[in-house]
Amino acid sequence: MVQWVWEAVTTSGLASKTVVATDDSRILSAVEAFGGLAMMTADTYHSGTDRCAEVLERLQATGEQYDAVVNVQGDEPFITADTLSTLLNALQGNVIATLCTPIASTEELLSPNNVKVVLSRNGRALYFSRQPIPYLRGVGQSEWLKLQQYYKHIGIYGFAGNTLSRVAKLEQGRLEKCESLEQLRWLENGYAIAVGEVASQSIGIDTPEDLALANTIITKKEK
Repeated sequence: MVQWVWEAVTTSGLASKTVVATDDSRILSAVEAFGGLAMMTADTYHSGTDRCAEVLERLQATGEQYDAVVNVQGDEPFITADTLSTLLNALQGNVIATLCTPIASTEELLSPNNVKVVLSRNGRALYFSRQPIPYLRGVGQSEWLKLQQYYKHIGIYGFAGNTLSRVAKLEQGRLEKCESLEQLRWLENGYAIAVGEVASQSIGIDTPEDLALANTIITKKEK
């Protein structure tokens, strides 16, 4: 799965350098075996963003400089160049960007494994939650999607300039601890997060059910 993600990012033509950041020597060995670049990091981090920040700091120490850094999680095997392009477009004129996609089913809306995001009129995140937001008072949940557009957050992030280094130094806040969502740390500290919308999502592998779905898709593509 990590190889699929690495290949998708590398062949997109949008990244000048692709690095797998990991604290697991098995992943390091696997990446090096298929010809990818991986770097070991500390194993004490709360999030992937902190891990990426360490890699960036080490690259900068060797004289390398980047206008932007994109954090793509290793469990997003179907990430596409179009998705990455939408993220980079959202980052233009902003310091942090991420993505969302419309929610299509009540089951998806109610699942705490699917993070929801509420947007401002200018396309920036107001809040992220594992609960369905906004709450429709006096309306049965089966009717919510008929009356309100809900958005699922896609957990890839773009950071402009030195923003990644700055947010990685922030302490965990109460909102992040409540929902176990690192992006709430940034909102709580006053950072604006631009959100680009894509029509369909890359399937993240978070549960056994997600893995089964991914295997089904891969099998169909190979036939």
